[in-house]
Amino acid sequence: MITPTPPQTAQSTSRRGLGCLLEIVETLVLTAVLFWVIQNFVAQPFQVKQHSMEHTIEDSQFVLVDRLTPHFDAYHRGDIIVFIPPANIESPGGDPYIKRVIGVAGDTVTLKGGKVFVNGIQLDEPYVYTVGDVPQPTVPDPPDGGKTTWTVPAGDLFVMGDHRMQSTDSRNFGPIEISRVIGRAWLRYWPADSFGVLPTDSHPELGTPTPGPSASPAGGTKPSAKPTTKPKPKPSRTPRP
Repeated sequence: MITPTPPQTAQSTSRRGLGCLLEIVETLVLTAVLFWVIQNFVAQPFQVKQHSMEHTIEDSQFVLVDRLTPHFDAYHRGDIIVFIPPANIESPGGDPYIKRVIGVAGDTVTLKGGKVFVNGIQLDEPYVYTVGDVPQPTVPDPPDGGKTTWTVPAGDLFVMGDHRMQSTDSRNFGPIEISRVIGRAWLRYWPADSFGVLPTDSHPELGTPTPGPSASPAGGTKPSAKPTTKPKPKPSRTPRP
């Protein structure tokens, strides 16, 4: 015997539609919360629009910035970081900069003869931009009369771009506060043919550093501009020279 299914009332249909709508809203909210957590505390994508890190990172390439590990692992010489530039440096729209860490707290950085010395030891810098296989010299900014020696204060980092002739960096504005750092750039992911982990250099010629509390990054740093949300579309956040 087959019992006929009673016809659905308008009320039951309405309840079912409302239930589906609530499920969709819950999914969207959870997705948005998860995306926000990842962007602000784990990893964040950026598009680089500058030439100061060539040829390590080319203009218009996309990088992924690690925002998690700096909370329990201090920044090291050779790390590539994204940071909010000092207030006295022009940065349209508050766009962040991307540079390489050259010196940490307590280091003395000196420019001499086109080379970089940290604590009196010449750095081996295979990442520096080359012209005809010859590494570009590192000169003061400005070249005539610019400062040539800095001692990095506690809680600061000394940074420079790999393309020294195209970089506005600590040679111009001095060491930066760690509290301004957004995170480490560690992966180049777009275009697809550029995919790969970004090369860093621990500079073994300087020995093994022992970072203290003064070299530890400050947590809770938030960028002042909106980050990218997808790899292909042009994002609003662009590290500058």
